[in-house]
Amino acid sequence: MSDVVRWGAFSCALVPLVLIFSGASWAGATGAAAGLAAVTCACRALLRHSERTAARVRVREVGRHRDRSGRSGAAAHGGGRHSEGRTPVD
Repeated sequence: MSDVVRWGAFSCALVPLVLIFSGASWAGATGAAAGLAAVTCACRALLRHSERTAARVRVREVGRHRDRSGRSGAAAHGGGRHSEGRTPVD
């Protein structure tokens, strides 16, 4: 994402300069710079939102609790009934 934002900032600076050198008015160059800045900010916001959403989906797919063997749920915490070897002696 940072590369996209860098290219957007670069174009926001370069396009007005090219417009001025090619004979466009200062107002037109300023308007173009403002428009490009608005589009760059909107794209950055959308990219951040999509990255956060993708990260949330990945967390849900992987699961919250896993042990070293890759088991999830109660087995990862060692839960369950184990009656072997733990019965009282009469």
